Amino acid sequence: MLTGKQRSYLRKLGQQLEPLVYIGKNDITDTVIDQMDDLLSSRELVKAKLQESCSLDTKEAANEMARLTEAEFVQAIGRKFVLYRQARDPEKRNIVIPK
Repeated sequence: MLTGKQRSYLRKLGQQLEPLVYIGKNDITDTVIDQMDDLLSSRELVKAKLQESCSLDTKEAANEMARLTEAEFVQAIGRKFVLYRQARDPEKRNIVIPK
């Protein structure tokens, strides 16, 4: 569970990111889950965007994706959201979160 200070730090980092995962008219599919899982493993912080054809609400999609990938919800603005999951391998950790 992230603290407010940690979430704020990750929001700041997330502003610079471009969306790498796009969720379309089929909503959250296995392919989208696998893509997000792979990106979280390699990057730790990932921004996603809901296409206009997506029927889900942004926070609803973000929370569902976080649950399915065992990640932490960081932020949702408009049709974009950011998720964070610390790399399981200590050598691959890129982000140092303040305590």
